[in-house]
Amino acid sequence: MAYLQTLSKSFPGWVFFCCCCCLPLLLTSSLPLKGTSTAHHACRLRKINFQQPYIRNRTYTLAKMASASDKDTDNRLIGQQLYVNIKENNRCYLMKRVVETVVKDVLLTEVKNQYPYVEEVAQFLASLTSELSRCKFSGNREHIEKNLEQMKNKMEQLGENGKTKAIGELDLLFDYMENACTGITKKGGNKEKN
Repeated sequence: MAYLQTLSKSFPGWVFFCCCCCLPLLLTSSLPLKGTSTAHHACRLRKINFQQPYIRNRTYTLAKMASASDKDTDNRLIGQQLYVNIKENNRCYLMKRVVETVVKDVLLTEVKNQYPYVEEVAQFLASLTSELSRCKFSGNREHIEKNLEQMKNKMEQLGENGKTKAIGELDLLFDYMENACTGITKKGGNKEKN
């Protein structure tokens, strides 16, 4: 306590204390956004997660490589159909579940030996879902489960090409996750691939 009293008497000491102790605490603490509940805030990611050129390039390169092998151009796993009957405040939760499925059922299977960067991308996506561990749905869960099940069924019906398609759409998954969980509105999550 005496140390704080001494600091408060000297201006440079007070500035030093604020810069070294208070500022880092303020910058790292997560405060709820104005007008949002803490449950909804748990369904938010920092935009900086998606602004890392290294992992964005790895994800997009991996998607491009896999999409070159994808023979099915009629089906889509990641797209607006995932959001049918889903309220906007549940989209991040849905995308968290989609990412968990893609990581577990696709990226961490035998395909990880077929493409470069799979483990890096899987680790990045897993870290995002870990940050969203407290993200819960609000309201009725029925539509979320239905849309997720339709995606899984489509992937299974496509067999081995379903995994290739999921990897080929990692760029879309990246964009949809960014749009749903950072609260930004841009056209990246709505883009269509050829």
